[in-house]
Amino acid sequence: MNKEDPVLEKRVRDVAHELRCLVCQNQTLADSNAELAVDLRNSIREQLERGASERDVLEFMVARYGDFVLYRPPLKASTIALWAGPFALLGIGAFVLARRMRRKRPEAEPLSEAERARVAALLKE
Repeated sequence: MNKEDPVLEKRVRDVAHELRCLVCQNQTLADSNAELAVDLRNSIREQLERGASERDVLEFMVARYGDFVLYRPPLKASTIALWAGPFALLGIGAFVLARRMRRKRPEAEPLSEAERARVAALLKE
C-alpha cells in the first residue's frame, strides 16, 4: 500500500465520501474513525491500487453490504424506506401535534358556595 500517492489518496477519499459508515450514525467512511471504516478505506485503497475503477469499488461494496452502504442510495423499491422514512415520521409527528393542540380542554366546573367562601377567607388572610 502506497499512502504517499496523493492521486490515489484523493480517489480513496472521493469513494469514501460516497459510502456510509456501517457503524456510525449518518457519517461517511471518509469522516468516520471507527475501526470498520478504517478497514473499509484500506479495502478501497487496495482495490484502486489493483486497478479497479471507482464504480467497481462502489459496486463491490453494494454487492457486499447492500444499497444502505451508499451515502445517497438510489430511489428504488428496496430503498423507498430510506427516502420516505424521515418524511413519514415528520408527517406523523405533525399530525399528533395538531391533534393534541386541537383537543378541547375540559372547562373548569364553577366553584360551589363553600369553595367560594373558603377562597374568600384565604384571600382575606
